[in-house]
Amino acid sequence: MKHVARKRFGQNFLHDKYVLSSITEAIAPAPDDAMVEIGPGLGAMTEQLMRTLKQMHVVELDRDLVARLEKTYNPAKLTIHAGDALKFDYGSIPVPAGQKLRIVGNLPYNISSPLLFHLATFAPQVQDQHFMLQKEVVERMVAAPGSKTYGRLSVMLQWRYDMSLLFVVPPEAFDPPPKVESAIVRMIPVARPLACDGPTLEAVVLKAFSQRRKVIRNCLAGMFTEAQIVEAGIDPTMRPETVGLAQYVALANLLK
Repeated sequence: MKHVARKRFGQNFLHDKYVLSSITEAIAPAPDDAMVEIGPGLGAMTEQLMRTLKQMHVVELDRDLVARLEKTYNPAKLTIHAGDALKFDYGSIPVPAGQKLRIVGNLPYNISSPLLFHLATFAPQVQDQHFMLQKEVVERMVAAPGSKTYGRLSVMLQWRYDMSLLFVVPPEAFDPPPKVESAIVRMIPVARPLACDGPTLEAVVLKAFSQRRKVIRNCLAGMFTEAQIVEAGIDPTMRPETVGLAQYVALANLLK
């Protein structure tokens, strides 16, 4: 029986064999990898990965898809975690000694940002992440200071990860086709992130980008004095999108 994609779960199922093969090649799974897939859907990517992997985990919210996966795969090879990826404890997945978790997935566009922030809390336990996301979101993630797409998502994720846009995926690779282009992003956790309190950095960045068109001095009024902004190595007349990660960290450390 054909599964009908559900809008409330943001379901768009990847079916293009060339794209699936390209993603698998980018991930380059090894037999003993500790791999978890978020939102396996109909199992197109799962099937590709399991041709190499001895065993893997998946996190799926849709009960109908969970039942389908249970019927399709041997539980000794595929461990299915039925639940919300936004609340799942990725640290609970057993990982062999000396290894770290590898995370992959075609992430639902409607929850992509909060899910990326949730996953960032597990970054020290992760080897790498390969995700399919809306192209516009990936461009914001990898954006450099000074670009129009540089913002809160760029700063907060670049503090935790080295990231690169690998390739673009057209809408027709999915069923149903989304109205936007998608892209594959590779995220490798930074071994030693700049020392900083995460929630404090988040608060600073959120306030800075709440009024992008204003200069940083005005954006951060009430949180920092002009002297403190200068102390962090920032020209008070700069706009938020031209301030680099290290400078935002310096501000957060002054506040803390």
